[in-house]
This record gives sequence, structure tokens and C-alpha cells, in this order.
Amino acid sequence: MSKRLSYRDAGVDIDAGDALVEAIKPLARRTLRPEVLAGIGGFGALCALPKKYRRPVLVAGTDGVGTKLKLAFELARHDTVGIDLVAMSANDVLVQGAEPLFFLDYFACGRLDAAVAAQVVGGIARGCELAGCALIGGETAEMPGMYAEGEYDLAGFCVGVVEKDRIIDGRSIRAGDVLLGLASSGPHSNGFSLIRKIIEREKPDRIETLLEPTRIYVKSVLKLLKQVPVKGLAHITGGGLVGNVPRVLPRKTRAVIRKAAWPRTGIFDWLQRAGNVAEDEMFRVFNCGIGMVVVVAAADARRAAARLRAAGETVYEIGAVEQASGEPDCIIT
Repeated sequence: MSKRLSYRDAGVDIDAGDALVEAIKPLARRTLRPEVLAGIGGFGALCALPKKYRRPVLVAGTDGVGTKLKLAFELARHDTVGIDLVAMSANDVLVQGAEPLFFLDYFACGRLDAAVAAQVVGGIARGCELAGCALIGGETAEMPGMYAEGEYDLAGFCVGVVEKDRIIDGRSIRAGDVLLGLASSGPHSNGFSLIRKIIEREKPDRIETLLEPTRIYVKSVLKLLKQVPVKGLAHITGGGLVGNVPRVLPRKTRAVIRKAAWPRTGIFDWLQRAGNVAEDEMFRVFNCGIGMVVVVAAADARRAAARLRAAGETVYEIGAVEQASGEPDCIIT
């Protein structure tokens, strides 16, 4: 008679998964909002809409961390990539004026290392605290043979809510409006396939600074929306400034951005020099120091910048909107 097989024999440890869920619960509790009716542990999480909204519209976003995870594996640093995961989706829903309401994560691995997973989820919980949203659920998938030993993948899902007549869609943007750039904390979670290629070639002594997590702009920008009319927001992710700013502009307009308007931090100078990366390629791949762009009327620019600085952001007036023909565009000068 052949040996009886168990799920553990196949490489899946149910007990480890259950233990991880128990470890996650106190982390998730720190993020809860009053609207959460049932969170971690059920088949589905329940969340009511905040009562302050008269005509609420839900805004959803999903993203991952990408190959930045490869650096986390190499450095055995797993406590910050969860912040990146939340930031990528929470900043996206913010762009339409939405307040992030709740977040769910998907953690997939070949063999579950509960200690590593707990570090990752701890970062996710911290990201949710920074974004003001609740971590209400997720999924841990242990799939032997799907991932290399010691590696995992992450995906995140954020749902926000905005008043219908407060949705930011860029339609009111006009020539003469001002572009305010909010400083990034580094490359955030984009361009890491190129970054890893440069690291592989140059073999620098220290790469820890590249794991600096994506800045979460939610609280400062939501505060601004209550104080100053904001016409458009652009989260600078894959595609850089030239790829993302036009996404919020109406037809027959273009953004003209002055690259001398802000200091390019050392990490971007090193990447360009070490990788011999062309200037236009830098602006297509990386945020180059600007993680979020805020579009306001010229008359509101100074006040908006002051409010954002008071909320903790580093702000630069990086350009303006001009009249153009055809589809929206962005020019770096």
C-alpha cells in the first residue's frame, strides 16, 4: 500500500497559514475605521459607506510592487514593501478625489514563511494607517512549485469613496493653470527592472536606499481638497511625468514642465550616470523626484503650495498648462 499523503507532504502548511491569520489580526485592528462591520477571518469583509457622503461614488484601484521585490529578497528586508503596495493603489484612487476606505492584499508564495509574511503584512498595515484606510481582508496563497525558494508576489486592492459632485476629472483644466509637484521619496515602485540591470552591471556597495517606500500623499492632499479648488491630480508611476500628467488633461492642452524647477535627488543622478540613461528615457521610466502633480488655477497656486507644505509635503511649482491641438501631451524643458 502506498504512503498516505497530506497537504503538508505536497508543500502546503495549513497550520502555518492559520497562524499567520492570527498574527495579522492585531495589525489589521490598528487600521479599522468605524464603517468596518466585519474584517479579517471571514469569507468576505463588510464595510458600510461613511454617513457624511450624500451621493457617494466608489473608486477602485489595484496594483503590485513589481520587481522591487527582487531587492527585498536580496537584502532580506520585508518590512517596507507592504507600504509600497498600499501606496500604489491608495495614491491612484486619491487622484479622482477619493478618500481610501479599505484595502485588501494578495500574498502568494511557494512555501509560506510565516515570519517573512508577518513582516510584509506589518508594512501593509502601516501603509493603511498612513492612507487612513482599513485593512479588512486578503488572501495568502501557498503554491509549491510556482515561485523560487524564498520569493513571493504581492497584489493590492483599494476602494475609496468620493462625493459625486466632487470627483476630480480634469475637465476644468485650462491654459494658464499651474502644476505643483510633490516630492517623491525616491523611485517609489517603478523602473526597477532597469534599476536592477544597472545594479547588476555596476555592483554598488549599498542599495538599501532603493527600498525606501513609496510616499503616500493621501492625508495631505485630502486636506488640500477641503481648502483649495483642485482641478487635476496625477500620480507619477510607470511612464513617469511624460506618461502620467497627460492622463488628467483635457484635449487641446499640454503640460510644459521645467526640469530645473526642482532638485533631482542623488539616487536619480546616480542611476542616470551609472546606467548611461538618456535624459528623455529618465523621464519616461522614473518619477525623477516628483511623485504627485497637483493642477490648480494660477490664482490658487501659492495658497495650495502653502497648505501642502503645512501638511508635510515638499512642493515645487514645476510648470503650467498651455493651449495645444489634438490629444493631451507633456513636454519637459
